[in-house]
Amino acid sequence: MNKTLARLTLALFISCALLQHNLPVASSQQEADPNFDAKVARPAYTAKHPKVLFDEAHFNFHTSAGRYKPFADLITSDGYTITPNKEKFQKKTLKGYKILVIANALGAERQNSPEADSPAFTEEECDVVREWVRAGGSLLLIADHAPFGAAAETLAKRFGVDMSKGHTMDVNNYDQEDENKNRTFLVFSRDNKLLIDHAITRGRDATEHINRIITFTGQSLKGPEGSVAFLKLSETAQDRQPPSKDSKPITLDRLPNGQPLPPGVTVQGRPAGPAVSAAGRAQGIAMAFGKGRVVVLGEAAMLSAQLVTGSVAQLAGKDEIRIGMNRSGIDNRQLALNIMHWLSGLLR
Repeated sequence: MNKTLARLTLALFISCALLQHNLPVASSQQEADPNFDAKVARPAYTAKHPKVLFDEAHFNFHTSAGRYKPFADLITSDGYTITPNKEKFQKKTLKGYKILVIANALGAERQNSPEADSPAFTEEECDVVREWVRAGGSLLLIADHAPFGAAAETLAKRFGVDMSKGHTMDVNNYDQEDENKNRTFLVFSRDNKLLIDHAITRGRDATEHINRIITFTGQSLKGPEGSVAFLKLSETAQDRQPPSKDSKPITLDRLPNGQPLPPGVTVQGRPAGPAVSAAGRAQGIAMAFGKGRVVVLGEAAMLSAQLVTGSVAQLAGKDEIRIGMNRSGIDNRQLALNIMHWLSGLLR
């Protein structure tokens, strides 16, 4: 294992979020898993094929041919037809589509740009999307931890959803099988009672029943009255806000999740913002809105299938790390299908 790495740069509040996002880490790679099995044994749609518009016009970190290709391949196998969106939202843009998917839009091209957390959508675009949903469209809005929450906040507010815009962790309900004990890899299960009963978590029958979901470093959400938090955060969940842009960098002797750094590795970061309780909030919300439906997720990697290699994987003592639907022992793959089934009206 090569532990003589270049100087890493990450904020103190990030607990291995670099596994999911494109931070400047020396010799690390992050890509869609080319071996992900996207075949669906029992496709939901064989005669008609609901049309899905996949947004790629707002500096989206996840695209249908990029890090979200496994998701796109999966739902295509299930019978959906995907069209990438390359223009700002207008009435004519959304006309004829059943579902709009927006995954990690940004206010600037680069995630680490000072303008990345600027609004990704104009006020006019937000109005267009809201009225399209009200008239019967369905929206899957995915907005991750900083800076993605702030970039999507304006659109989320059109549906009464509050975004924490920070990073969410839980000292109790995290993936304790993970070697790094990453407290931002959150577990929602029947056992810990954080996976809430809903058509999405039930599926069409017992073979589609969701029992265990892991999310991989996101933000928290609060939905309006009448919404269902199907991925509910526990009483011990906390949100860490991003550091102030005026704060001075400091040198760390361990990763933010408490993992000691290997010899020869230096990490610089900035002091985190305050921790606040995320009790009563969620990372997955579903709601009816007018004649349409909305699902908002506070974490993106749960519906991806990514491989992380290079120095990041080496820090974890592995050749590669699987993030998302390709991780064993979880139902994230079925969750992706069930969400789409609910948005398309197959699940009631």
